[in-house]
Amino acid sequence: MPYLVTTGTAGVIDINMTVVVELVTFLVMLAVLARYVYPRIVDVAEARQRAVAQQLHDAEKAREDAEARLREAEEKLVDARKTAQGVIDSAAKSAEQLRQELRQKSEEESKRILESARKEITAERDRALQAVRTEVSALVVAATEKVIGETLDESKHRTLIERAIEEVAAHGDGSR
Repeated sequence: MPYLVTTGTAGVIDINMTVVVELVTFLVMLAVLARYVYPRIVDVAEARQRAVAQQLHDAEKAREDAEARLREAEEKLVDARKTAQGVIDSAAKSAEQLRQELRQKSEEESKRILESARKEITAERDRALQAVRTEVSALVVAATEKVIGETLDESKHRTLIERAIEEVAAHGDGSR
């Protein structure tokens, strides 16, 4: 029977010492792996898993930060557009106000020039009328002296001149 212990057959598999040594070696190897290698592999795998989880967390945080910065940038852009539109509107109002002021000043200047021209024309006409009156009075005096043959005194002279001027003025105004 000792032979059976060292060499036995069990159907398809032959059980001999080699199998026992291989089985013991396998169990020792399994114990060494379980005791020393497997915990390190688990630690490395857990560290890797923690690193991946941290990277995912960091990536999510970075995405949230980027979205927040994007919203902030969009808000600033909207504010900048509003400010720019306000500046444009203000400039347009200022330009319109300036245009109105310039138009008003030019109208006032043209009225002033027109009024000055009217005054100048009136003054020139008055000077011309005065020159005509002086000329007419001199002609009337000369004609009167020739017709009457004598020199008139001052009061008659004035009366005749005034009457002649009134007649000339009446004919001049009626013909217009």
